[in-house]
Amino acid sequence: MSDNYTLISSDCHAGGNMKAYEEYLSPSYRDAFVEWRGAYSNPFRDLQDDGRSRNWDDERRNGDLDAEGVAAEISFPNTVPPFFPTGALITYPATDRAEYERRLEGIRTHNRWLVDWCAAFPERRCGLPQVFLNDLDDTIADLHLAAENGFRSFMLPAVPPDSGMPGLYHPVYDRLWAVCRDLDLVVTQHGGSGNPSYGDAPAASLMYLLEVPFFAHRNLSHLIMSGVFERFPELKYVMTEQGVAWVLEDLRRMDGYHYQMSSGRVGELGFPAELVLPDKPSEYFDRNVWIGASFPSPSEAEAIRKVGVHKVMWGNDYPHHEGTFPYNREHLRRSFSDWDEADLRTIFTDNAVEVYRFDADALASLAARIGPSVAEVATPLDKADIPRDALSPAFTRP
Repeated sequence: MSDNYTLISSDCHAGGNMKAYEEYLSPSYRDAFVEWRGAYSNPFRDLQDDGRSRNWDDERRNGDLDAEGVAAEISFPNTVPPFFPTGALITYPATDRAEYERRLEGIRTHNRWLVDWCAAFPERRCGLPQVFLNDLDDTIADLHLAAENGFRSFMLPAVPPDSGMPGLYHPVYDRLWAVCRDLDLVVTQHGGSGNPSYGDAPAASLMYLLEVPFFAHRNLSHLIMSGVFERFPELKYVMTEQGVAWVLEDLRRMDGYHYQMSSGRVGELGFPAELVLPDKPSEYFDRNVWIGASFPSPSEAEAIRKVGVHKVMWGNDYPHHEGTFPYNREHLRRSFSDWDEADLRTIFTDNAVEVYRFDADALASLAARIGPSVAEVATPLDKADIPRDALSPAFTRP
């Protein structure tokens, strides 16, 4: 076994630039794209100025990841697809059919770009194509295309409660889960979406910030308690950049309700026997769910032990500002210096290999050259040695 760890980040972000997207766009949308691009305003710091090329420049990106010791990545979108509104990187239910058709072409353009981007370094990159849930016929067609293009997973959008669409607990989505099972596609969901509109009140952005974790976390109970994993036991579901410690309380609460429901009632509410799952919610979690733990602080790293090291994959959130770049090695020393090597290999490598089907042997020589050594990670980072400009929660939280 190598003296170095093979780091696979469960949370990186990438995307094409406007010029690239124009090349991958269907010809019938070219004129509309020119009009949309002329009116678009980019609000994201990491998509502006010099830093934005990290999203698509292979030499720069791989150089950064090599310096950070990261051998491979699961890649979420990070640039604005054609026809999306300002501030939107990922699919959000469209209420107007014409707007839906335009945005659908936008994510399909990104997905076409993503095929070639992953093919440039197939051993290092597991890209996550996007889908909409507005029209499940379109969703399923896009999933078949994703599988045909070699993708092992996709990014499932959350469903905001004010979207007018059924929640993920609704049986209307069973045909979607069946296709995921049949195509062996991992269902991956990122944090930061699923909120309702907060309007334009002065505190709207603050309310979003405070509540965005809840609207991401609730999908776990939606899928478990509605019996999705009972009906589709082969499904693999990953929740990324949503923290770790919250899982413990959610599973405790679900197990408690499950126990009470077996009597037919929870307080004043009655429940029919067919809604009572045969297994405990925590058992479905252990079988079907994994957590992508982005930039865990020491306390979040400790929560990984309680959730279970076999259930968690480490991530660095490159190239986002809240991620650990360019101080990933310092982060590892701060959060994991007292861990056993075997457990770290599980969360750094083995779980991602199992879930996303990376080829560990293909990564071995690269990891031996760039990966952090076991001894390096085991060296504690003194508080005085935390870089002053390291502002990730990995450094600012206990």
